[in-house]
Amino acid sequence: MYEWYPLLITGALIGVFSLVFFVAYLVIRRDRQGIGFEREVGDREIFRRLLKYAKPHRKAFALALVIMVLSTAYDLISPLFLGEIEQLLEGDFGLPALYGKVAWFFGVLLISVVCTYAEAIILQKIGQKILTALREDVFRHIESLSHNQLHRMPVGKLVTRVANDTEAISRMFTRVLVNLIKNFFIIIGVLVAMLFCNFELTLMVLCFVPFIVLFSFVFRKFSRRAHRHVKDGTTNVNTFLSEHLSGMKIIQIFNREARKGEAFEKQNRALRKAKQEEIFVFAVFRPIVYMLYISSVLCLLYLGGRGYIRQTQFFGQTITAGTLVTFYAYIATFFNPLQNLAEQFNRLQSAFASAEKIFTVMDQTPEIVDAPDAKELTNVRGEIEFRNVWFAYEGEEWVLRDVSFHINAGETAAFVGATGSGKTTILSLLCRNYDIQKGEILLDGIDIRTVTVSSLRRSMGQMLQDVFLFSGTIRSNLTLGEERFSDAQILAACRYVNADTFLSALPNGLDEEVRERGNNFSAGQRQLLSFARTVLHEPSVLILDEATANIDTETEQIIQKSLEKMMTIGTMLIVAHRLSTIYGADRIFVLDHGQIVERGTHESLLATKGYYYRLHEQTVKREAQKQDQTERNEIV
Repeated sequence: MYEWYPLLITGALIGVFSLVFFVAYLVIRRDRQGIGFEREVGDREIFRRLLKYAKPHRKAFALALVIMVLSTAYDLISPLFLGEIEQLLEGDFGLPALYGKVAWFFGVLLISVVCTYAEAIILQKIGQKILTALREDVFRHIESLSHNQLHRMPVGKLVTRVANDTEAISRMFTRVLVNLIKNFFIIIGVLVAMLFCNFELTLMVLCFVPFIVLFSFVFRKFSRRAHRHVKDGTTNVNTFLSEHLSGMKIIQIFNREARKGEAFEKQNRALRKAKQEEIFVFAVFRPIVYMLYISSVLCLLYLGGRGYIRQTQFFGQTITAGTLVTFYAYIATFFNPLQNLAEQFNRLQSAFASAEKIFTVMDQTPEIVDAPDAKELTNVRGEIEFRNVWFAYEGEEWVLRDVSFHINAGETAAFVGATGSGKTTILSLLCRNYDIQKGEILLDGIDIRTVTVSSLRRSMGQMLQDVFLFSGTIRSNLTLGEERFSDAQILAACRYVNADTFLSALPNGLDEEVRERGNNFSAGQRQLLSFARTVLHEPSVLILDEATANIDTETEQIIQKSLEKMMTIGTMLIVAHRLSTIYGADRIFVLDHGQIVERGTHESLLATKGYYYRLHEQTVKREAQKQDQTERNEIV
């Protein structure tokens, strides 16, 4: 019985550490405010979906697995060599025998090093391919989401999903999973080898395994929660930075740096708290495994030492000095993977938490999709008709109510009305950025829901108030990556909309650098580039949404001349607060609270002296006041 006292003492220590682990659980559970996560995805589902990305590389994984098995030879054989060398040192031995053992030991080590290097190279290549495929899938899925869905997702959140979270998954394939498999082989191999060396001492080591399994299971639960909070905290910080760095000009104008600094500090503190929780869980688990390792070594030294000193036989096996050395090395080899298990579990749970976030985005079903029998739209003339269209962004809060109108191909139609009357919504519905709840929208007599979204939008060119230019060059912004346009075509489009008035003065012409969002160009220049981009792609329907709202009078005259040319390209739909832009329109539709209250030409609507007449008078009055203010400023 005396031989088993160390095991009893070890059991008591494990009980104490179990109590500590439970207290740690209560501490972790205490504070859950400030960071939430989307939906929980089961480990099986995550693993099944991730395997889809590993499947194309199964042959390379199989090769890495074979090499990995060879690389474990050193871990399994080296304790045996150490035991045999100890035996040689105890008895009479010859130097040739010792040199032979050392040579074999070195050969096994060399094979292990070469195999480890080859395994790392193969896995890194696989990991980069998986990372590339995953990022492309996530980005393509984001591209397929509707405007409504994208408005609900902060930009910083999506950037985190594509950049940070995919990297964590790549590490799982290149390091974590393979190391887990490798460590599994090592553990099984070590147990088999120990059983052959000494059965009773192996049983002693196995007494610690149930506790390791228990602690690993509990750690997995805690670790996943902690990683979820870290991912959410990182997303919140990135979202905050993305939004506020873009709006830093407004923050500085209104002197709100201190208040926004406090808001960022709150987000940062929440992330720090989540990281502390993650570190705390990791810091508790690893010492417990190390405690089990030390306890097993103590038991080995006590039981094995007593057996060696007394030359006691266990199950017919005599404990020798070589057996003790071999077992000591095997216990270290056995517990080293278990100690590393903490770090590997940490990375595995980080990868699973990242995958959970990514799949939450990818599980968002696109709201705007092609019908199963959708056809390609070709030879578009530009005839547009709305038939009893009802639309609401949320529920039954109708933005458009029973709207009907018809526009002939090649005509210019304008939509005017107060803010929120539904003007921009009509243009968005025509491009099918949203789907209507009732009615029909026809293009050339064809319901736009029966054609492919890509062919529908290919036939339309949009020029918006907030012109978006990408970082790159003027050429890349006009062609949007299409290589079919020659420089002559690009310059012709620029001349057509009068963009050559400033383009010719640029030192690099079409190769002039465009900084983020085109901030090195004026609002008027950006708008002219937007016009040139639209003309270059030759749409059948042109959409102009408040494109002259923030333009000075001089630039507006240039843009007005451009618009007069563009009206001859195809059907044009215009939304503008400046009524001077729409005087020459063939049809003007006046909207109020989502309904068309008046329609006609500029002259006929003025003659009725209704809603449009009052709107026109207000506009003329505002323009006159603005002109007077400009003249006074020039005098001063």
